[in-house]
Amino acid sequence: MLFINFSAFAQTEVVEEPAFWLWQFLGRLHPLIVHFPIALIVVAALMELFTWRKFNSKIRPGIMILATIGAVSAIIAAPMGWLLATNEGTSGELLDLHQWIGIGTAILSVLTLFFLSKISRRPTRSQIKVFRSFLFLTAICVSVAGHFGGSLTHGEDFLTEVLPIGNTDESEIEKAPINLASYSSELSPEKEMKLIGEVRMVLAHNCYKCHSGAKIEGELRLDEKEYVFAGGENGQILIPGNPGESEIIRRINLGKNHDDVMPSKGKLLSKDERDLIALWISKGAPWPDGAAQQSVYRVAELAPRNPTLPAYKAGLDNPIDLWVDEYFQENKLEWKGVVDDKTYLRRIYLDITGMIPSPQELDEFRKDTRSDKRSIWLQNLLNKSDDYATHWLTFWNDALRNDYTGTGYITKGRYNITDWLYTSLRDNKAYDQFVRELLNPTEKSKGFIEGIKWRGTVNASQRTEMQAAQNVGQVILGLNLKCASCHDSFISDWKLEESYAFANIFADSTLEVSRCEVPTGKMAKTAILWEELGDIDSMATKAEKLRQLADRLVQPANGRMYRTIVNRVWKQLMGRGIVEPVDEMDNAPWSQDLLDWLASDFVENGYDLKELIYQIASSKIYQSQSIGYETYDAVMADDYKFNGMVRRRMTAEQFSDAVSEIVYPLFPDDAIKYNPFELQKPEHVTPSFARASLVANNPFLTALGRPNREIVSTSREAQGSLLQALELTNGERLNTALQKGAERWKTQLSDPVQITEELYLKALNRKPNEKELAIAKAALGAKPDAAKIQDLFWAVILLPEFQMVE
Repeated sequence: MLFINFSAFAQTEVVEEPAFWLWQFLGRLHPLIVHFPIALIVVAALMELFTWRKFNSKIRPGIMILATIGAVSAIIAAPMGWLLATNEGTSGELLDLHQWIGIGTAILSVLTLFFLSKISRRPTRSQIKVFRSFLFLTAICVSVAGHFGGSLTHGEDFLTEVLPIGNTDESEIEKAPINLASYSSELSPEKEMKLIGEVRMVLAHNCYKCHSGAKIEGELRLDEKEYVFAGGENGQILIPGNPGESEIIRRINLGKNHDDVMPSKGKLLSKDERDLIALWISKGAPWPDGAAQQSVYRVAELAPRNPTLPAYKAGLDNPIDLWVDEYFQENKLEWKGVVDDKTYLRRIYLDITGMIPSPQELDEFRKDTRSDKRSIWLQNLLNKSDDYATHWLTFWNDALRNDYTGTGYITKGRYNITDWLYTSLRDNKAYDQFVRELLNPTEKSKGFIEGIKWRGTVNASQRTEMQAAQNVGQVILGLNLKCASCHDSFISDWKLEESYAFANIFADSTLEVSRCEVPTGKMAKTAILWEELGDIDSMATKAEKLRQLADRLVQPANGRMYRTIVNRVWKQLMGRGIVEPVDEMDNAPWSQDLLDWLASDFVENGYDLKELIYQIASSKIYQSQSIGYETYDAVMADDYKFNGMVRRRMTAEQFSDAVSEIVYPLFPDDAIKYNPFELQKPEHVTPSFARASLVANNPFLTALGRPNREIVSTSREAQGSLLQALELTNGERLNTALQKGAERWKTQLSDPVQITEELYLKALNRKPNEKELAIAKAALGAKPDAAKIQDLFWAVILLPEFQMVE
């Protein structure tokens, strides 16, 4: 549709008066009139192609009629579009694009008519060429304008949402998961504010494009309390305490094609979002005044703090254990017993190298009589730099959204940082230098802050500079800026202008602030989020601003940065952060002293990540029995009490590597997208199979929880899923590996007892008990064939004992 909005040029508006009915009527004829140029000019252009070699074709009169009517319609559609925009109150970036392309189409239509009159008599060759050029340009322009017009009426992703490829779900970046179970009990003041914040985020991400101060349809605004409760042209939209009688609940639950469904444009609300709004209304639809909500947000201290260690206790030689013991005493909790050698060795192997120890290594460890053998073996594993780097590459690939393939690599809108990342881990680069090189990057490390240059129409909160600000805030500082990239945050005190000031550091030129996708005309300042860390020269080049940012953020005075990384590593090893979620470092930790001490100790030890891992993994609490929970919600609950390591599932990469080592490689050597061993000496060293962390994502790894890494991922799904179950039981890749592995084992072992014992030792680091052996012997028979051996593989690798890090 052609849609032109000259009202954007208006400077002031004193009084809004009702529009004259005739102008409204003519404006609403715009969608009808505008279909003439779209259809007729495009058809005329296509017919013109058939006359390329013979201008005076029999279809020439038809082309002349179609081009004339189409061009005249395009010119008439322009003022009608202006009337429609003026009287219906539509605005925004998408409209601006539609507007200017529509203006261009109207101008091209005038020129097309002019040269049409020239060729109606005795056209010269040059006149024919000019006419055709303008006709084709007009056809292209009217098609593009029509696309943006359709996007205005049906939503920006109306055309692309059904495509199997190239469809980036922007909501994946904007929306956070909703935990309805956390609101099941009576609301505390803190939970009430969290509920309100989540409701307002749902409204902002789904409704503000039509119902906010920037654009008001149906006389309804949803961005401020008084307007929400006042309702729109059809009256109130909600009745506090009664979701069943609330109009908003009825509308958001209608089908996609219903006339009354809301949102009417774009994607419908998810079930969780609909349930959240219904829950909020059932709780009385709380919505405090603006002044009231500022006081409830917890803000973590920025400066470092090094608390005095508790008094020494016998058997607690690691300072971590002193803090844990103090916490246990305060909360009347008991220490769990220390795990046996098999469990500890398996635990540190999986946590440090991502692999399961071999039966030979376990036997050697058990025979080691040194009193400090656990610390020695732990340090030896950390010294295996390539194995350590290969495993921890997964953790950092998720956090830094680095992958080997994906959106942006084809168009050079994204850059791989794998070589820099792997060598940084292998060489144990100090974390302050690690961050410095991410923020003030070299050519090899620039991929993190470059952002992904998404194709198509992009909203302001996802421009690459804002992506950089969001990603740095999330990964380096444990801070969620996504809400405040579109409007003032509903879950913190961060303001839109502060997010833009931070994003401006990553920009080549000054950014204009857009609020809910509407440009405000205000240019952003340039500043770090905390003025205590220093200033950024707003007049400096981008390179200089990045250098200043790196210097300011990595300084020891930025205690938040170091609390964030020690909290992430603690979660990786212990199953749950001291603060949760790990990207919300303003939340209360279960032990402020432990968090502060770990961060200060990390800085004092030269920002050494391996030393941090050693400190945690050598503690008594790490070596204690793990804790199982019925649901993940219990682990993430606000009233969570730390009681030890949380039992957790293997990652997709750990599971894949274990199967590859024990049974048969899941990925061939040529599947490796980044081979670090090519960089090592001696050159002949290669892995015995392709480690999963080094291969591109695929349906198998996706099913087991590996994210696509087009956005930052700092936590993986902890619970099993139907997709995972289907892949493990019916997936082609795993089935093929087990088949080939069974054939290979059959040629090496024929005795059912040997086969069973060998498998149990390699997979579970123990021999089968009598009952397990009897079941296996009965299943395998006297002379096991490959199919029966494969069934045994299935039975063992699906055991929780195999899949869990205990």
